[in-house]
This record gives sequence, structure tokens and C-alpha cells, in this order.
Amino acid sequence: MNTKYDVIVIGAGNGGLVAALELVKSGKKVLVLESANSPGGFATSFIRGRFEFEASLQNLCEFGTKENPGKLYKLFEKLGILDKLEFAPVQSTFHVYSLKEQVDYKLPFGVDAFIHKMNEYVPGCLNSMNKFFLLAEESYNALLYLEENKGYVDQNYFKKNFVNFLKVSIHTVDKVMASLKMPKKAQEIITSFWVHIGSPGSRLSFVHFASLFYSYISKGIQIPYNRSYQISLLLADEIEKLGGEIKYLSTVKEILFKENTIVGVLLNNGKIYEAKHIISNVSPTNVYGKLIPKPMVPKDAVKLTNSRVLGARGFAIYLGLNQSAKDLGLEEYSYTILENLDSNKEYQNRSLMKNCGSVVTVLNNAISTCSCKGTTIVQFTGLFMGDVFSKNVNEKNYFDLKDRVAENMINAFEKATGIIIKPYIEEIEIASPLTFARYSAHPDGVIFGYKATGMDNLLPRMLSQDDENYILNLRFCGGFEVNLAGFHSTYLSGDLSAKQTLKDMKGEEI
Repeated sequence: MNTKYDVIVIGAGNGGLVAALELVKSGKKVLVLESANSPGGFATSFIRGRFEFEASLQNLCEFGTKENPGKLYKLFEKLGILDKLEFAPVQSTFHVYSLKEQVDYKLPFGVDAFIHKMNEYVPGCLNSMNKFFLLAEESYNALLYLEENKGYVDQNYFKKNFVNFLKVSIHTVDKVMASLKMPKKAQEIITSFWVHIGSPGSRLSFVHFASLFYSYISKGIQIPYNRSYQISLLLADEIEKLGGEIKYLSTVKEILFKENTIVGVLLNNGKIYEAKHIISNVSPTNVYGKLIPKPMVPKDAVKLTNSRVLGARGFAIYLGLNQSAKDLGLEEYSYTILENLDSNKEYQNRSLMKNCGSVVTVLNNAISTCSCKGTTIVQFTGLFMGDVFSKNVNEKNYFDLKDRVAENMINAFEKATGIIIKPYIEEIEIASPLTFARYSAHPDGVIFGYKATGMDNLLPRMLSQDDENYILNLRFCGGFEVNLAGFHSTYLSGDLSAKQTLKDMKGEEI
């Protein structure tokens, strides 16, 4: 049995799988250790009755098309898996509802079409909308330049091509929007997108928000025909085909050191695997707090993880309906339901029983064959901030509590859209923050990694990533890392950690 490897990857989530495949393709001997019995982490699916539910994916951003490829399209092409996957482009729109105002806004993909429709909803916003998208496009291209150059730039080139980016890079969404003299209603409609990031406009970096929103509107979104689990299985299969190894039901107990140098890992079952390099798809909070002996954890690493704030906790409802989407009147793929379009008020009011906002996806409106004829798969995703859920739950009230939260979200959807779905529920599964904590081992059921806020936003993380390499030959990937949370971000984080590890190994050879 092999026990010595060039690199050990802890966790077969999106980032870990991409990192492993890239390293194997580079000729390295790689072992992936996964505590579950299958790959993917959150990128998986499960079956209830006659329905197969997607566990977490709402859509793939940054994918695009052959004619307008995004970063994820290019990554899958480089890894050699693009032609083995089939995606359904989502023809739906960005559709947001305000329960407080009892209004909804339905906006199309495509920058020009989006701007035109916004000006219909908010007359007089045309000039500020044009300025916003020019800034958003520049932010997107500037961040792409920084990513491709690992944070090292030609200052003259950067100042010449991204001068506006430099002006707005330290400011929040709200501050930049106000400086553009964008009408308040237009600001609120756009910043309702905050629920896909987990931080409100007063705390979120403009360049982070704007670049992501630009990608979303300009490149559209995609859904894999066979769920996100197809991507997980394909990545795992490619790793093993090329000589990499994946061991499931293998939980790492400790990262081993000898003379202050990484030498391998110890599993819960007592097995030891040797490697000089480790990539962790497990969060730094868990690695520094549980997997490394305290004397080996640098003080700066402890300071950093303690200073970072855990992001939004997830709450999901999976519904199998015994009527077709058409018969029910479910015309859109995605519905964003909010009590208040003001992102800051909505963020602050996410209390336990008043938290009725959610992003609702109707999978059949992207993939008509995802369930039996005459049925529909609907998924609700809500967010809790801080320990709002966990501090109010105990063994006696848990099931009643999560049922009540789920009912509030479904009621809010029916109220906002006028579409009745409760009588047609054939299957229902509810996942609380405790469900996500148990399944993923993420602290407190976090699904958004560390909160993107203040000086811990995307740009500062990108520029300081080399300064966070506290333990030689230990790299991280996943939603807690520099690219932040989100499906496309975690895939890209695996690519980055593989490149960093190859660079570390090259230094050894010298």
C-alpha cells in the first residue's frame, strides 16, 4: 500500500478536487483524503422519493459560453473536462420581490438590456447605470489582471488602464453608488444581489460586488444537466484515471511535523500517510484549531483566524411538488424574496422568526427533465447571520423550530408571487445550519466562509495572500480562501492552491 506522496489534499470538495487534478496532471503523486463516502462536499445531490435534489448549487457564475467564456469555462477547458460536461443556459432573469413594498422587478441578462429595463423601472437612472457598469467592467478586468499576475503588477500599466478601479477600490458599495448619484430605488434593486455574497452594501467592497454582478449579468448563468455532483464525480474520476488516489471515509486527525516541517497526516483510524506538502479544503479555523498541535501553530495564524468573522449560515428547503411548474404558474428559474430591498435593513433584521427572505430556484425551468413529468423541484435558500439560529435551538425544540422557519419562508414566497405551492408538496427536506455543520464540519453551519467586510474583503485578501502562508508547504483552498465563497470561487481556489504548491515544490528543487 502506498504511504508516501508528493502532496496530500485534505477534503474532496470543489477546491480540493481541482487542486488534486491539476497536480496529478503536472506529474505529482497525489492522495486525496475525504471523510465522507463520496466526493464533492456541498457539490452533491440526494434522493427523496422520486426526486433527486441538488444539495446547494443555485447557478454557476463565471462560466459563460464558447463565444464569451468566463474564468470557470477556461479552467474546465484547461483541466480537460469541459467537453465531458453538458450545461443548460438559464434563460430566466434577475427577479427580485419586496414584501414590504409589494412590488417586484424583473431584469434580463445582458448589460444593455439590463440598463434599458432599469431605466423603465427607475426613470432618470440611465446615466448612473451606464457609469456603474463601466466601473463594474473595469473592476472585473482589474481583478482578473491581479489574479493572473498573482498580485504583482506593472504599476504604470495598472495606473493607465485601471485608474477608476484605484479610486473606488477602498470604498463600499453604498458609498460608490451614492457618488454616482444613482437614484435610491435603483441602488436597492441592484444591491439586492447581496444575498448571493452575504454582506450588505454598507460593509461590502464595491469592486468585489461590482465585478461579480458584472459577470452575472454579462455572462449569464449555467446549470449542469446532471447536477453539480456530475462535476464532482468527473473530477474524481479524472484524478484516479491519471494515477491519483482518493480515499473515502478517511478523516484526518492530525497534521504531522518533524523538526518544524510537515511530514504527513495521521487519520482517525491510526493510519499515517507521508507527504511534504498539504493542501487543505478544510477551513483554517478547523486546521489551526484542531488538526495541528498547538505548539506548531504560529501566533499570526491564530490572530488572523480569530480576527475573521464567520459568514452567513445556511438554511435550505427542498421541495418535490406533484404538479408541473407550468400548471403552478412558476415561470422563472430564480426568485429573490426579500422583506426589504434596503440591503442594510434586510441584513440587520434577519432575526429567527422574521427571517423569511430567500432565493428560490425552480430547477425544471432550466432542465425540464430533472424530475418526472407533471412534477417540479423547488429549492429555497435562506441565510442566518451570526449565531441567531444555533443560540435558540435545543434538543426539544429543534424540529419544531426549523419547521416554523421553513413555513415562514414558503408563506413569504406565496405572498410575494401569488403562487400557491404548499398543497402540492409531495416531498420536503429541511436543512438548518446544524445540518450543514454536521455534514461539512464548517463552524456553526457556515456556507459563505469568512465574511467579506471591511479590510477582509476580496482585494485585501488577494494582495496579502502570500503573507498568510504561515506554515511552510501548507496551502488552503475552498470557500474560506482568497476567492471567497461560491461555486465558481471554490473551483478557482483549487487552481490557485495547486499553482502555489507547484511553486513551493519548485523552490525545493532549487
